[in-house]
Amino acid sequence: MFRLIPFDTNYDILRWRLPSLAIALALMVAALVLIPMKGFNFALDFTGGTVAELKFEKEPDLERVRAALEGAGYSNPVVQTCGAANDLVVRLQPRDAEAGEAALQESAAATGGALADLLGEPGNSVTVVRSDFVGPQVGKELAENGVLAMFFVIVGFLVYITFRFEWKFAVAAIITTLHDVVLVVGWFALTQHEFDLIVLAGVLSVMGYSINDTIVVFDRVRENFRGLHHVSANEVLNRSINQTLSRTIITSVVAFLTVLALYLYGGASLEGMAEAQMLGIIIGTLSSIFVACPLLLLLGVQKQDLLPKARDVAELERRP
Repeated sequence: MFRLIPFDTNYDILRWRLPSLAIALALMVAALVLIPMKGFNFALDFTGGTVAELKFEKEPDLERVRAALEGAGYSNPVVQTCGAANDLVVRLQPRDAEAGEAALQESAAATGGALADLLGEPGNSVTVVRSDFVGPQVGKELAENGVLAMFFVIVGFLVYITFRFEWKFAVAAIITTLHDVVLVVGWFALTQHEFDLIVLAGVLSVMGYSINDTIVVFDRVRENFRGLHHVSANEVLNRSINQTLSRTIITSVVAFLTVLALYLYGGASLEGMAEAQMLGIIIGTLSSIFVACPLLLLLGVQKQDLLPKARDVAELERRP
């Protein structure tokens, strides 16, 4: 019977370990250089701006609202429903970021009236519930909390993998995960696509997906080290990658299609998160195959690294 991905694959993937690690390192360094050089196109969540709550007489078309705002010169507007379907929250970047806070507050109040005139239609009038300026200090706190969240996630992964496996596995898994996250974040710096809290959530989910993919392969590595005798570490790692290859690719394809649907039909507010997740799934899949196990081999992993407790118990049993 024809299978898209055979279960008995036997590719010599580690044959390409040096080129794959070199490419991964080059991409990671390029992303780390690019991030401070270009920076991010931070959304209003981080920079501050005008927040207007609008109440429509009837349910509006969100895409039409976004198009009207962009046509009027408001760059990267954020439009979301708030409660009822006819209640919208519109977030806009300040047009004069250098103005004082009092001037920005006055401008925000005037912006509310301008939005009502712009978005109102015959038979679907718009009422401004509120229109205020939100300062960048809120964005600074959100950015700091986002960085702290990422830090604690990394530390949690490190502790979990160290207790579950062994330090060489922990180091390889953390480097692989950081590689995936840095490339995704570097993509947003390169393209200057808007970076907001929803994108940050997507980046954090990439960390979870990446570490899960890597742990599946490492679990098989551990099983094979314990079950295979007189087999080199290179062969054990190669077999482990091949044995999990079908599961890795099928899971990634299904996850990618799910996120692709979110990207295509989830609206502009979820587009950034879906983009981060799609890119993370592709990079995470490739890194679990071409980066994680080559790193283990580079660190010199051996069967003895996984069996210190069993060896100690055997020595104690042999003692009189």
